[in-house]
Amino acid sequence: MSAARTSATVEAQVIDGYHAKVRVRQFEAEVDEPPVVGGTDMGPMPTEYLLMGLASCFALAVAHVARRDSVEVGPVRVKVVATYDGPSFSSVTVTVHLEETSGIDTDALLQKARRVCYVSNTLARRPEIVTRLEPA
Repeated sequence: MSAARTSATVEAQVIDGYHAKVRVRQFEAEVDEPPVVGGTDMGPMPTEYLLMGLASCFALAVAHVARRDSVEVGPVRVKVVATYDGPSFSSVTVTVHLEETSGIDTDALLQKARRVCYVSNTLARRPEIVTRLEPA
């Protein structure tokens, strides 16, 4: 028996130029581009939100796995660095910083975290992206 599928829904509305408001559940975020490319810098760029999603998801995944396995790692910090290559990233590096690593199988911890991080799994699996136009 397969698990029930659910959907995540996010809506964006352009306010002006490259500035947009994005809504998910009861939350709202600002999106914009820097002035050097015609934006007004009212918020992070969409690509930065993608990397923010990866960094936060992986950090929470590491903390979750450590807690579940009763492993004390101290504060978890994740840094994500991506290299632009035209209209996409050619590489993305996820670096995990743990305060405590003595006696911990860090390779196993990271592998377990990778299995439960929805964002890294989604990027690795390259989901089909369907675009369509819906009349107003």
